[in-house]
Amino acid sequence: MEFDQNRAAKPFDVTLLDMVRGAGRAIKRWRARRETRKILSHLSDAQLRDIGLTRHDICRKG
Repeated sequence: MEFDQNRAAKPFDVTLLDMVRGAGRAIKRWRARRETRKILSHLSDAQLRDIGLTRHDICRKG
């Protein structure tokens, strides 16, 4: 076995650009969830029940 083959691989191979893109995707997901919660919070309890949700479901993270 050669010396190079016995060396541990880099644990992370992430660039600054990858981190910025990841942060951008996270912000987009957060905004979409926030908008969905806003829309659902304006529905009546009967409408929520029709789609199988409760007020508690709206507030839960997920």
